[in-house]
Amino acid sequence: MTIFTLQALRKNFGIKEILKNISFSLNEGDKVGLIGTNGSGKSTLLKIIAQLESVDGGDIWINAGAKIVYLPQQPSLDENLTVLEQVFTDCGEQMKLVREYEQLSHQLAYQPEEIETLMAQLSRVSQRIDALKAWEIETNAKIILSQLGIENFEDRIANLSGGYRKRITLASALLSNPDVLLMDEPTNHLDALSVEWLQSYLSHYQGALLLITHDRYFLDQVTNRILEIDQGDLYSYSGNYNYYLQKKIESQVSELSSQRKQVGILQRELEWLKRGPKARSTKQKARIDRIREMQEKEYKQIQNKVDISTISRRIGKKVVELKEVSKSYGERTLIKNFTYIFSPEDRVGIIGPNGSGKSTLMNIIMGQVIPDSGTVDIGSTVHLGYFDQHSEDLIVNNNQRVIDYLKGVAELVRTADGNVITVSQMLERFLFPPDQQYAPIYKLSGGERRRLFLLRILMSSPNVLILDEPTNDLDVQTLAVLEEYLEEFNGCVIVVSHDRYFLDRTIETIFSLEPGGNIRQYPGNYSTYLDYKRAQEEKGKENKKQEVKTREKEVFLKKSKFTQSCKLSFSEKHEYKKLEERIPELEVKKEKLEQILYNNPPSDFIKMQELTEELAQLIESIDTATGRWLELAERDI
Repeated sequence: MTIFTLQALRKNFGIKEILKNISFSLNEGDKVGLIGTNGSGKSTLLKIIAQLESVDGGDIWINAGAKIVYLPQQPSLDENLTVLEQVFTDCGEQMKLVREYEQLSHQLAYQPEEIETLMAQLSRVSQRIDALKAWEIETNAKIILSQLGIENFEDRIANLSGGYRKRITLASALLSNPDVLLMDEPTNHLDALSVEWLQSYLSHYQGALLLITHDRYFLDQVTNRILEIDQGDLYSYSGNYNYYLQKKIESQVSELSSQRKQVGILQRELEWLKRGPKARSTKQKARIDRIREMQEKEYKQIQNKVDISTISRRIGKKVVELKEVSKSYGERTLIKNFTYIFSPEDRVGIIGPNGSGKSTLMNIIMGQVIPDSGTVDIGSTVHLGYFDQHSEDLIVNNNQRVIDYLKGVAELVRTADGNVITVSQMLERFLFPPDQQYAPIYKLSGGERRRLFLLRILMSSPNVLILDEPTNDLDVQTLAVLEEYLEEFNGCVIVVSHDRYFLDRTIETIFSLEPGGNIRQYPGNYSTYLDYKRAQEEKGKENKKQEVKTREKEVFLKKSKFTQSCKLSFSEKHEYKKLEERIPELEVKKEKLEQILYNNPPSDFIKMQELTEELAQLIESIDTATGRWLELAERDI
C-alpha cells in the first residue's frame, strides 16, 4: 500500500531554490534514509510531508487512513506534564481506553446500584483494550524510556534538559505505533548504548520510516532505500548506505567519463570552426548548431562537496599535562585523581553516559574550569580550537551577516597548498554561494550554521582541536571530509562523541568515564573498545554461570546429607498423611469456584470480588501444601 506520494514538488526560500520538481512515493515497509548537504532541504521536506511547511508548487497525496508521526530536531513539549503523561499524549485511543477502564472500575466500587450498566460498559471497554493491546502500553512506555536513559518517570518536563526532552519525544513517537515515522536526527543527544538499542528497535519496526541521520552505521543497518537531495534534485537508491556509496561512485565515474568525452568533442568541433568552412551547407549549419548546443549545455557539478583546506600552526612537544586532577559537584565526584600527558599526535575520544563529566573534563583541559585538586599545564605554543555542541557563538551573533562573521577572524586565508584566498572564496568552498554570504546567520539552516561555525574555528589555524559532539547537525558528506581533514591534521585532536563511525575514523585512544570519577584508558578506536567490553561481559557471564553451578552443587550435597540423616518423626508422618488427603480436597474446591467465576459469574460486583479473592487464597494454599508435601515425601524414602 502506498502511504503518500509527492509529485513535482517545489520549494524556494528566496536566497535559493532548495527543491526542484521533487517526486517520490513511500510504501508500507519502506525504511528510507534521506541524505544531502546541510541546507539542501532535508528537514524542510520532512516538514512538508508532516504538513508543517507550505510548498511553492506540486502535489501531495497522503493516504487518509495513514497515521504519520513527525519527530523534529527541536521538540516542543508541555512543561507542566510529567514524563509519562507527555509520552502518552500521542497514544490516542489506547491510553483513553485504559483511563476509561480505571474510571469504570472506580465507579463500580462506589455505585453498586449501577452495577449492570457499569459492568456492560466495562466489558465493552475491556474487549476494545484487548483488541488494541492497550494493556501493554504503560509497560512498553517504561521499557522504551529506560532504554533511552530515562528512569524517573514522574519528573516534570520543565526540569529536564533539551537532550532529555528529545528522548521523551522519541519515546512518545515509538509508543504511538504510527504507519510512518518521520525522524529528523533521532540519534542526537543519545549515548552509544541507546543508539544501538534504537538501531535494533527500528530494524524490526513494522511501520515505514523516513529519517535523516548523520550516523552512518545507523543508516546502513536500518534503511533499505536511500534518497539523496543534490542541488534541488532528488535521486533514489534501492539499498542501504553501503549500496548507495557503491552506486554513487559508479555514477560519478560515469559522469566524469561523459564530461571528458564531451570536452574532447567540443575541442575537435572548435578546431573545425576555426578553419572557417567556405560553404554553409545545411549539413554544416546543423553541425554548427550542435556545437552551440553542446557549449551551452550545463553539466551539474558532481556532488556538492565541502573543501576543508586550511593550515595549522606549529605545535611544540608540550601540549596539555594533567596531574592528579579531581573535580566534584556536591557529593558527586566526576573526575578522581586523573593524570595524563597529551602529545601533539594524540587522537583521543572521550565517552561516557550523559552527565558523567565529559564536558567538565574538556573545560578543565581548556583551562575554563578549575579542578578541586591537581594541576593543569598548557603548552606555550598551544592554540585551541573549540567546536562546542551548541555553537553558542552563533547564537550571540545571530543577526550578523555570514561573511562578516568570518571576517572577524581574517580577511584572507592561507590554504594547505600555500595559496591565499578571500573569505568569500573560502565560504564557497564550504558550500555557501555568494547570495547566502550576505544573508544574516539566522536565515541559515541548523546544519549550515554548524558548518559555518566549524569553518570559523578552522580559519583560526588551531593546533589543538577539541570537538564536542561534532557530528550533531552536520551532514554525512561534510563529516566524511572532516574525517579526512583530521587524518592529515598536524596537531592534537580530542573528541567527545556518541557517533560510533566518527570515533572509529578519527581516534586512536578511548577515555571512558566510569562511576566514581574513574577515567579508564583503552587503546584503539571505538570498535576495538566495544570488542574488549563484549569479551569482558562474556567472561563475566561465564564466571557467573560457574558460580551458580558451584552453589547448586553445594546445595544438592547439603540436601542429600540432610535427607539421609533426617527421617520423618511421628508428627511429620501424621502431617504427611493429612496433606495427601487435604490437597485433593483443595483442588476440588478450586475447580468448583473456577466454574462459577468463568461460566456463571454473579451480577453483584461485591460478590464477584469476594469469590475472586477466595480463589486467589485457595491457589496459594494449594501451592504451600504441595511444597510441604514434596519436602516430606523426599525424606520418606
